[in-house]
Amino acid sequence: MTSAHPHDAQLRSLYAAYLDGWNRRSGAAVAACFADDGDIVGYDGTHHHGRLSIAAHLRQVFGSHQTASYVAVVRSVRAVADGVALLIAHAGMIPPGASDVEPRFHTVHTMVAVDEGAGRWRIQLLQATPAAWHQHPEALDVLTEELRALLAPQ
Repeated sequence: MTSAHPHDAQLRSLYAAYLDGWNRRSGAAVAACFADDGDIVGYDGTHHHGRLSIAAHLRQVFGSHQTASYVAVVRSVRAVADGVALLIAHAGMIPPGASDVEPRFHTVHTMVAVDEGAGRWRIQLLQATPAAWHQHPEALDVLTEELRALLAPQ
């Protein structure tokens, strides 16, 4: 898919900041990416509303157990309305202590971002949907190889 948004770089950077915060296991860093009234729907369907709730929840998650790290590829960035953008990405999860993605945990990230003014974008909604693709196992294999390539030393 191609990108067709005038703030493509800023939106990709916002998504990268979300992933970086997650991978550093920082609830505060992840929550800082969100609008004050933003929402996150996790891989397991858990829903949290508001930056403070997101931060508190992730502090608890990161503090209670090791979490997998993400590696991702952005598929598209496009305008939805004036000041609203949609980013779609495919992400793989690297379990704690592992060095490879685990295909059964691949996910589709859907990120809706809003311009809070002066080009400052924040996540309004981030939803993680399992990418099982039961009817298309070959697509899952292709994604796995694509994500593994991102892990390879350059």
